[in-house]
Amino acid sequence: MAIRYADEQVREREAPGYSAEDETTLVQRYILLGIVMLVLDHDIRVMGTGAIKLPRLYESLLRGIQDRVLLEQAALRLRFRKAGIKLMEERRLKDGMETVYICQGSTKRCYLPWSYLKAESEQAIKQYFKS
Repeated sequence: MAIRYADEQVREREAPGYSAEDETTLVQRYILLGIVMLVLDHDIRVMGTGAIKLPRLYESLLRGIQDRVLLEQAALRLRFRKAGIKLMEERRLKDGMETVYICQGSTKRCYLPWSYLKAESEQAIKQYFKS
């Protein structure tokens, strides 16, 4: 019995068991963070052209959020590596974004409509402002 238990421990360490739901959630979050970065880049560019009283303050707030988004993306890439997930292609379509990725040898697709990405990116930015 002890040998069997040790064998299970070794196998768990070698290949962490990620479910399909976990991998999909990780990929969706990574895609969403890419959209958040695009929105923040756009808003920072626009910030300099407007007649805002404190443009440097707002720009520094947005850049701080950008830094945290980049850190989260880096953490997700580490989790991808551990889970055996590799993003292959991102395509912008008329009504959404499609991502092709490989997870543990099988090719999968993740499609997210623009309406979902817009709503979720607003929520993500709001969460970054709150924290």
